[in-house]
Amino acid sequence: MTIQEYLSGHKILAQGAMGTYYSQKTKKEGLLSELANFKQEEVIKNIHKEYLEAGVNLLLTNTFSANKESLSMDMEGVAECIKKAIKIGREAIQERNNTEQLVFLAGDIGPIPENGDKTKKEVLQEYKEICDVFLQEEVSILVFETFVELNYIRELVPYIKEKKQDIFLIVNCCVNKNGYARSGIRYTRLLEELIEMDGVDACGLNCGVGSGHMLQLLQQIPNLLDRKYIMIAPNAGYPEQLQNRMVFLNNSNYFSDNMSEISKMNVAILGGCCGTTPSHIKKLREQMDTAPACVQELQKMDLGDSIDYQKNKKKNAFWEKFSTGNKVIAVELDPPYDGNYDKVMECAQVLKKCNVDMITIADSPMGRSRVDSILMGVKIANEIGMPVMPHLCCRDKNMIAMRSSILGAYVNGLRNFLLVTGDPVPSENRKITTSVFDYHSIHLMQFVKEMNEEHFVEEPLVYGGALNYGRGKIDIVVERMKKKIEAGASYFLTQPIYSDEDIERIRQIKERVDTKILCGIMPLVSYRNANFIKNEMTGINVPDEIIERYHPDMDKEEAEWVGAQVVNEIIEKLSPYADGYYFMLPFNRVSLMEKIKI
Repeated sequence: MTIQEYLSGHKILAQGAMGTYYSQKTKKEGLLSELANFKQEEVIKNIHKEYLEAGVNLLLTNTFSANKESLSMDMEGVAECIKKAIKIGREAIQERNNTEQLVFLAGDIGPIPENGDKTKKEVLQEYKEICDVFLQEEVSILVFETFVELNYIRELVPYIKEKKQDIFLIVNCCVNKNGYARSGIRYTRLLEELIEMDGVDACGLNCGVGSGHMLQLLQQIPNLLDRKYIMIAPNAGYPEQLQNRMVFLNNSNYFSDNMSEISKMNVAILGGCCGTTPSHIKKLREQMDTAPACVQELQKMDLGDSIDYQKNKKKNAFWEKFSTGNKVIAVELDPPYDGNYDKVMECAQVLKKCNVDMITIADSPMGRSRVDSILMGVKIANEIGMPVMPHLCCRDKNMIAMRSSILGAYVNGLRNFLLVTGDPVPSENRKITTSVFDYHSIHLMQFVKEMNEEHFVEEPLVYGGALNYGRGKIDIVVERMKKKIEAGASYFLTQPIYSDEDIERIRQIKERVDTKILCGIMPLVSYRNANFIKNEMTGINVPDEIIERYHPDMDKEEAEWVGAQVVNEIIEKLSPYADGYYFMLPFNRVSLMEKIKI
């Protein structure tokens, strides 16, 4: 009997957690259970058997983290890990006590960790190779678990179905208590797309939240639960730290009570994720509603008209200027370290009289606390009347705080932002100050994009991203830019540009990516300043011939004129490729703008 045939008359109970239960049983905190496939086969097999005794009829292979990055292995090692996991799972099913119990084995695939050295093409290829192993081993069910976005899923589903049309594909996403994935996408949008996606046989949510919050999320979407088979597998709850170990409380009664309610909501497949044990699953089996889920004939859902961002951006004067063909000018001001804001306000007043379109406000650069960028921006906008673009970095706030800040900025009239990952906290302060970094700039962009579609449709936020043009191979730089564009970034601001080599990189990037680029311009205002930027600022390339135009005995005025002359030469070289310029003025010296030709 196939799983499709079984679902027509039954609900399915899937196993609970493998990784956390393995750690609990072996007292090996932090050790990947997947590595046990090589030397502790009986331990893994016995965990499967415990779940079988609890009454499950869907086992998941012990392969969630079976990828090159997590296992620190090449693809040959990963393939061997997967094959051993399949063998262990099949043996557990064959050796079970209740031979009348129909049990399916599903190949389990988790997200591949990504780093800056991997291109999307390389990651996608690894997913395909992982899928190929399962297909070669004739696994009939694949479960993609804990995904926070669907970029790879969109390409993997047709790839898999082309190779094996009758394979049963399940895709589960992971969201937080508020219903948002770490990518910033709301769970309703993720589920809607999966329900619409040809080739996906079942979809749902796993991990991220406990059973109580999972129940609340599902109660908000009853209209989505009858269009495709739904799988739900929440965590046991939320872990607590006990003697340097993260442990889940034994709350199987609470879990099963909530899951019993979920089982009545036309959910087809129920299970558990982190912290759940055979005890949780056994009690769920005793309480769950066993009536089969009723799936309507799938009709194409109206996902809503996608926002015409270009149309809406016409309401944004800063964005509108990009289409005029004139160069857009943004100038960065650093907010003060203390409560003395007079100097910043004076600088903003000077910039208002210059040919400046936007004042950008740094968000505690270098990880040292300054006046909040949004609040400083609100003050400048209200009192000086200049458009402002606060920087928002991921270092200091979790998503709850970030969402609150963005909403607060919006109600105060701010519509433009630069979204960046942010500088780390200085090493000398890390013992008393911790970085958040729950997400990076692309995740933050996806989150703001979702807020635009959910809250700000009539007048969406317009945001840009940082372009680290000199970091690594051009292919990787371009791919990261494209990810940001997909996440809604409308333009890019670069680091300061000085060398002909970097100008050439900008030219190449501009040829390959259809976007707006504000090229970074930082005048060097003294011999000491020039040498500091050259030797202390990572990623900024200052040629020796520029340094040689300064000398230690220069007075301030002479050095500023040299700095302005250098900048004017760079601007002229960049002119064919730049859509505008992003000025970073050392020490907020706005008087330099009078010496620069823009």
